[in-house]
Amino acid sequence: MTNSEKPEYEVAVIGAGPGGIAAAVKLRKAGIDDFVVLERADEVGGSWHENHYPGLGVDIPALAYQYSFARKADWSRVFPFGPEVKQYHVEVAHKFGVHERVRFGVEVEREEWDEDAGYWKLHLVGGAVVTARFVISAVGAFVRPKADVGIPGASTFKGKVLRPSSWDDEYDLTGKRVGIIGTGASAVQIIPTIAPRVGQLTVFQRTPVWSLPKPDFQVPGVAQRVLSVPGVQPLLHGSALVVVDLLLRAIVGAPGTAVRPVMDRFDSGCQSLYRRYLSRTVTDPVTRAGLTPNFGVLAKRPTLSNGYLRAYNRDNVELVTRQIETITPTGVRTGDQRLHKFDALILATGYEVFSDPETYRPGTVLGRNGFDLAKFYNEEGLQAYQSVSVPGLPNRWTLVGPYSWTGSGWHAFVEMTADHAVRAIGETRRRAAVWCEVRKDAADAYHRQVHRRGESLRYYLADLNGHVPTYYRNSQGDSTYVRPSGFFEARRGSRRFPLEDYQYGSRVVATVPA
Repeated sequence: MTNSEKPEYEVAVIGAGPGGIAAAVKLRKAGIDDFVVLERADEVGGSWHENHYPGLGVDIPALAYQYSFARKADWSRVFPFGPEVKQYHVEVAHKFGVHERVRFGVEVEREEWDEDAGYWKLHLVGGAVVTARFVISAVGAFVRPKADVGIPGASTFKGKVLRPSSWDDEYDLTGKRVGIIGTGASAVQIIPTIAPRVGQLTVFQRTPVWSLPKPDFQVPGVAQRVLSVPGVQPLLHGSALVVVDLLLRAIVGAPGTAVRPVMDRFDSGCQSLYRRYLSRTVTDPVTRAGLTPNFGVLAKRPTLSNGYLRAYNRDNVELVTRQIETITPTGVRTGDQRLHKFDALILATGYEVFSDPETYRPGTVLGRNGFDLAKFYNEEGLQAYQSVSVPGLPNRWTLVGPYSWTGSGWHAFVEMTADHAVRAIGETRRRAAVWCEVRKDAADAYHRQVHRRGESLRYYLADLNGHVPTYYRNSQGDSTYVRPSGFFEARRGSRRFPLEDYQYGSRVVATVPA
């Protein structure tokens, strides 16, 4: 391999979900047009394309779930359903010339930095290789469904098996005996949607979920016209971000001695109010007790639904809180030796999340001098400069990395991390350098600061609510899902980080032919 050999693309973006679309648009706006987006599915949209289960919809208002460069005023509902959200992403991809740059049906299984050539080799499932000078990983927060549901006999069930991420729309649930394992965000949407048409629905719950009223309604035409007035949506969205920003700053900025008692009282007060809400919503006292959380409202992802809790008032819906012993060919056996027989079983058992070290497989992201991202994360803990860049991985950024979520809508934060990647790429090109890599001293200093500022979050998630399983706290006991800073501070960091926090190099080692 010689210096004259060039990669196929200047930039490769992995994933065509919300993050990948944002990165592609930012690249084009920066005048970087030699890029490709690699997408394993057959359409853009990420989880909004891959998921199409009953009741799928956003759980934050559409006003906060859209790109700043492609605001939509005519959303049909405050909380739109999945098909409308997917169509929005498809339209944005077409409008900004992203769709034509996507290679569909290709899945990256290994990323390997070629030190001699000075670019990345992206090994695809099937054996093909794509080469690119720069890589932006736009893989989302929920990387892949958990292959192992953690229940003996899961593969023995002879009835219909459904998953939120691979729903069979052709299978008719009408009149069927259906079991669903899990009560996370997907299940909260599925349960009230299918309950009226199934014969019997049995919900197996390990941990109850906070389910709060959802202020959802159709957006009237007059409101759509108001939202189309230039400046109105940015003002409303910005005001909401200010509130979230101030709240998060208060949590991470106050001394632990001051904030911990407040957290304690906040949790106990919220639990008391929620018990009152449950008493007015769920009629059966035993079921109501099973649905009552013994943890804080922010310890697990809270859900919004007007139908989830009320679904348990139906005669054909049963809540089971006993531990599952095994899945059998005909159903589910619980610890009391009761066998629940089903025609169909829904496995809403969750995903491998970006904030867990186990999500990263050894040998899949290999950088300079044998650097293995999975090994680094498992041995040193999850960390990344400004959440996007890791020493040892030149010319590579990830949009959803350690300590990345700032409490904002998804699009606002992937735009922010995309800004960082595009700025670093632009500076590397301006210097006519071959590669850039975040300096280890800068990354270490940043991580020390982030870890120190996350003390109150770790107390809330690992101490006060350490008894509850949550992806906000990873297996290392750290709160790497949430960025312990306000949104505006994080956005400034992405747009104005010191360019000298990166090192830049122009040397490519040429291999002399034998």
